[in-house]
Amino acid sequence: MTKETIKTADAKLTVYLNGPNWDGIPAATFGEFCCKTTDAGAEILLKGIERVQDAGLDRIIWPMSGDTWHSYRFVSDSDGSAPFLMEPSNKPHEPEVFRSAGFTEISQYFSARVPLQAAAGSAPPETDGFVVEEWDGTDPEALFRQVFELSTRAFSNNAFYKPISEADFLAMYMPVVPMMKRDLILFARRRDGTLAGFLFGIPNYAEGPDPTSAILKTYASLEPGAGRHLAHRFHKTAFSMGYETAIHALIHDDNSSADRSATEGATIFRRYSLLGQKLNG
Repeated sequence: MTKETIKTADAKLTVYLNGPNWDGIPAATFGEFCCKTTDAGAEILLKGIERVQDAGLDRIIWPMSGDTWHSYRFVSDSDGSAPFLMEPSNKPHEPEVFRSAGFTEISQYFSARVPLQAAAGSAPPETDGFVVEEWDGTDPEALFRQVFELSTRAFSNNAFYKPISEADFLAMYMPVVPMMKRDLILFARRRDGTLAGFLFGIPNYAEGPDPTSAILKTYASLEPGAGRHLAHRFHKTAFSMGYETAIHALIHDDNSSADRSATEGATIFRRYSLLGQKLNG
């Protein structure tokens, strides 16, 4: 990943020159941005834009640390509740620096919460196409190799998708293994044993060592209905483990998961955005 960090006394910005495609055209991304004042932010943003132009690129996405596998999105609206584990964060004045420079919204997301007692009772229709099972707790590297293979297939058509290597994927996820609860790591397997979907859930340790909420962090499926069955199993299991609330984390507004979250009675408590600019457009 090609990146360059620019610093001044009051601001910092990392420029990634090999970001994902945006509408089929290569884009740079800006990440790790912070500034003490909007003037300081505007100054360093101008330096970043000049660096992108020097590289012969004319599209920029913010905030994104190179690709959607890493940190991206900023908080655009909130009910004021505390951040959950691994949630994006930013200072309120930072987005205005980019908007003032001509960046506009190009993608929207949200997080919602739902009482587990209610969500656990909403069972999907039975199916014989696959079986949902929990991780057995062994060989986490093999677990994430399976997750990587399915993720690259399931996410490849997403906006701003950019492939990464299996080694880079494992380097991101293996450090979280000590925080994982195997009951909340779920697989949907076809009758022949092949993987139809997965769900990665984790306790919201941002609340402390004994959290009352569990995060439905990521799930993907290659079979119709597998996502719904995985989510139901997650809600049911988390409720049986004593958690009170599920957080449906970082869902794209246009994803089918958004409709499912609403159907399950979840209430949106945070919204996020991506901004972009076409320098020659």
